[in-house]
Amino acid sequence: MDTKAFKRSLNQSENYFRKGFGHGEAVADQMQTEYQSSLIQEIRDHNYVLTRGDATIRLAKSFGFCWGVERAVAMAYETRQHFPDQRLWITNEIIHNPDVNGRLREMDVHFIELIEGQKDFSGVAAGDVVILPAFGASVQEMQLLNERGCTIVDTTCPWVSKVWNSVEKHKKKSYTSIIHGKYKHEETVATSSFAGTYLVVLNLAEAQYVADYILQGGDRDEFLAKFQNAHSDGFDPDVDLERLGVANQTTMLKGETEAIGKLFERAMLQKYGPHQLNDHFLAFNTICDATQERQDAMFELVDEAAKVDLMLVIGGYNSSNTTHLQEIAIDRTIPSYHIDGPERIGPGNRIEHKPLHSDALVVTENWLPEGPIVVGVTSGASTPDRAVEVSIERIFELKAAVPVG
Repeated sequence: MDTKAFKRSLNQSENYFRKGFGHGEAVADQMQTEYQSSLIQEIRDHNYVLTRGDATIRLAKSFGFCWGVERAVAMAYETRQHFPDQRLWITNEIIHNPDVNGRLREMDVHFIELIEGQKDFSGVAAGDVVILPAFGASVQEMQLLNERGCTIVDTTCPWVSKVWNSVEKHKKKSYTSIIHGKYKHEETVATSSFAGTYLVVLNLAEAQYVADYILQGGDRDEFLAKFQNAHSDGFDPDVDLERLGVANQTTMLKGETEAIGKLFERAMLQKYGPHQLNDHFLAFNTICDATQERQDAMFELVDEAAKVDLMLVIGGYNSSNTTHLQEIAIDRTIPSYHIDGPERIGPGNRIEHKPLHSDALVVTENWLPEGPIVVGVTSGASTPDRAVEVSIERIFELKAAVPVG
């Protein structure tokens, strides 16, 4: 289908909303009460460092709610206010934060359920209001909701929409979109629905495998098996790797996305020569500013002279951008604990956390050692300041610091 024409038509519909409903001031006050933190502001005012007793907290200089996330949550709150009596749905989690999604459930917002890996829209009826989350929704989902006569409130982050525009340009010029991302992630699912021919690569190693295939050929069946579920229908590596465009899931590691782009540019340059490069390779900058800022701040925190003894990374366990912050600490061999909320700390000197690349939670006892300690703290783009505040308070309490509050 012509996805660009469909989106243009949807934008003109009286049942499609991309902006708020005029309740911004009331919602801003509500969100400040529920999610902001005076302690976090105090740490910012002390150059992102605060010491109490034996505990020193070094906070990343960019962390937590990004503009796109804050906008999406605010729009969801406004939608509930604007349609107080109508049934309200979200096609997925509004953002990857259990507290925020739980708060929306308290506001009688329904979440589309997954049944055997597929979203179940059977309960959604004409006249219902459906929110598309910050990650976006697939073209097929939007088409279904539009045809069913639903009111659609689209909170898709503009940075995600920018990636969609890029893959549509690839499609228009008959380039295969190489998407750096996780093929099951809802943002990549949405992005691939706007693409024509596409291939999703998870990391630099998978990209290298593809580049080697471009230059040297290989076993077609092995290739397709390796990227099962991560390519468009009918994808043929012997045909569809001649003209490439590069895009990315906005929450991936910036440096890796850049390296993947350069890898494919070199491969096409080597195969086709400089005079034909522009006929075989196309790239747009689709790296999200907020993701980049949080990653840069994390690099600064773990690389600065005043070393941290351990890292606390706060964010949803299914949050891609949070996981990549965790990777940065692990790469520096800094003991690091990824939690989805402050309730994972305690009781006592214990922490329940998710190790990198593990599906299971682990409990670590005595995670805070005796004596003076410097704890680095950051949080993913979907994590409210209030969750960071409570986590830091618990660290101070465990280290027998000056009582807080």
